[in-house]
Amino acid sequence: MGRRKKGQPIDGWLAVDKPVGMTSTAVVATVRRLLDAQKVGHGGTLDPLASGILPIAFGEATKTVSYVMDGRKTYALTVRWGEERSTDDREGEVTDTSDVRPTPEQIEAALPAFVGEIQQVPPRFSAVKVAGRRAYDMARKDEDVELSPRPILIKEFTLLECPDADHAVFRVVSGKGAYMRSLARDLARALGTVGHVAALRRTACGPFNEDGAISLDKLEALGHSAASSDTLLPVSTALDDIPALALTEVEANRLSHGQPIPVLPVVRRSSVQGVIAGTTVRAMEGDRLVALARIEGGEVRPVRVINLKK
Repeated sequence: MGRRKKGQPIDGWLAVDKPVGMTSTAVVATVRRLLDAQKVGHGGTLDPLASGILPIAFGEATKTVSYVMDGRKTYALTVRWGEERSTDDREGEVTDTSDVRPTPEQIEAALPAFVGEIQQVPPRFSAVKVAGRRAYDMARKDEDVELSPRPILIKEFTLLECPDADHAVFRVVSGKGAYMRSLARDLARALGTVGHVAALRRTACGPFNEDGAISLDKLEALGHSAASSDTLLPVSTALDDIPALALTEVEANRLSHGQPIPVLPVVRRSSVQGVIAGTTVRAMEGDRLVALARIEGGEVRPVRVINLKK
């Protein structure tokens, strides 16, 4: 007989409002302890300096984490001009200084070059791998770290205010893999100065935002009851942008056992638009997520079965 897993079997998502000063890993460990959960993961790392939305996945929801990590993210970014730092945020050592302070008009004029698909070099202190090693491990040992530029998507980069000559506050909406620290560094250089991230808050991550977020203090007050409260969101929350197909009980049973089903009756019943060969879909029996599936060869074929109770 196999060893019983520690903790309670919980399935779903929490949008945790991560406080400044904690690592994402520490938040996950705290949430696991508070809810006594068997299996926990997170959708998109936040640096200790940053606060804001850290989606936490439980149980079967961990199978959908990649869809959150690939989704749109929104940030409130504060840049400090005049100092470049080793980590590209306020926690690093000062490596360069400048007396140049850009005006709001100069900042506005520089922003369009950073919107759209752009090339970005990740920070030296990042989790990017170089020859199989993490860049931050090499940087901490003062080893040379040569990181190549890679394409990222910046959907929006808006100047909100300049509270003083040394700081500017922005709203940034980005796609997967964009580093706000690199964005601050590169914008400062483009403006003829240097800079770093002074403050960062993620206000949205995929379908999760501040409206449905919970603080660790409130989560601690709820304790184990949080798993049965309205705070815990359905597994399918992470898949809001993916077309949903309505299954019968028989079809759901076939998919849950790894068997394909004919696509035409399901699509007609579901009244969805744009479902073509190669499309990834949510296969639903009522409100229950049965599987992540793909349309191929006139069939709905399961890609990832989600084992949720009826």
